[in-house]
Amino acid sequence: MIKKISPLAPKNFPKIPKVKGVDLGTARSGVKYKGRSDIFTAIFDKGTTVAGSFTQSKITAEPVDFCRKNIADGNARALVVNAGFANAFTGAKGKKINKSIAVNVKKILKCREKDIFICSTGVIGEQIPLRPTNKAISQSLKESGSNWKQSSKAITTTDTFSKASGRKITIDGHEVSIAGIAKGSGMISPNMATMLAFIFTDAAIDSRVLQTLLNLELRNSFNAITVDSDTSTNDTVLVFATGKAMDHGNVKPISRTGDPRLIEFRKAFKEIMHDLAIQIVKDGEGASKLIHVKVSGAENSSAAKKIARSIADSPLVKTAIGASDPNWGRIIMAMGKARESIQSTKVSLKIGKNLILKNGEVSRSYSEAKTKKYMKGSEILIDIELGLANGDSDIWTCDLTEGYIRINADYRS
Repeated sequence: MIKKISPLAPKNFPKIPKVKGVDLGTARSGVKYKGRSDIFTAIFDKGTTVAGSFTQSKITAEPVDFCRKNIADGNARALVVNAGFANAFTGAKGKKINKSIAVNVKKILKCREKDIFICSTGVIGEQIPLRPTNKAISQSLKESGSNWKQSSKAITTTDTFSKASGRKITIDGHEVSIAGIAKGSGMISPNMATMLAFIFTDAAIDSRVLQTLLNLELRNSFNAITVDSDTSTNDTVLVFATGKAMDHGNVKPISRTGDPRLIEFRKAFKEIMHDLAIQIVKDGEGASKLIHVKVSGAENSSAAKKIARSIADSPLVKTAIGASDPNWGRIIMAMGKARESIQSTKVSLKIGKNLILKNGEVSRSYSEAKTKKYMKGSEILIDIELGLANGDSDIWTCDLTEGYIRINADYRS
């Protein structure tokens, strides 16, 4: 099946800085995708710290269980990713396959197994063909490069474009790089992370501080997106910090969250996470529009998020937007089904700058024609004020089109 690139895709692949202490590699196993790489590896210098977040699904893939166990140590030497097979719900054989991959990597790099991180994405229930996969992993680990475009392409499945983001900052007079890649297009409604996302930096940051930063920034990035309300068995975000940009003289690693050197780092880290998350929504299966749902004035932030997500996940809302139909009754319906406190007489609703409801009634200035014209655009804002308190939340999603059905009906063909 030939993929049509999302109309929301960026025009060019972004310029991503080289991260010191990280060697990237890719390879073709040939078992799922013909003529393209489906294996991605990253080798880290000794001393690299790691933090992560994983799916909240009660059914987890073997690689997720493996990474959860290894993340406790806070150290990393290698990341291995295969695309095409999720290694989820694969029983004892799936566990053995994951173990075999880990042993293969351990032998090549002569490192501890607990410093290896394995991620998989693809079809649930299918076994990874072990021999060609391990062969490709071995080949990938022998490479020594920094090709972010090739690496981000290798981890894709139904994605129509490669997703990456990067920044450069200065810490203690030294240039520090931060780079991230991600994959995701469908089965996107994480409550922790996304399908797969990996962020790399050559800053020197303690693993506990790195974990705190990740937890803080998830809320408004990977936790604030949805394509189809479905949470994957494999959702994973991993962050690696090699420390090589700060490996000079008396420069001390960042070991506490109150360190002022984190201010600029956190700003860049936040931007990268948000950028990657939005790129995933822009590549939503069959998507033609990016939708920003903004809820303010709720009883608290939790209530605001539930209401915003209810709207963003509604097939009726998403299909109406796909058709540029200002059927605001569907938005009201989705608000109500969240079962959070709402007083109808205090609700105001805008689509873009078009005021539709004010204090629970249709605005005298409302123009359906102007609203419909606005909705023909590629980026849509649904802005709701509940007038109860100060709770607010932002969720990003995409429209629902026939393309989503075609892609998922043909997924295993």
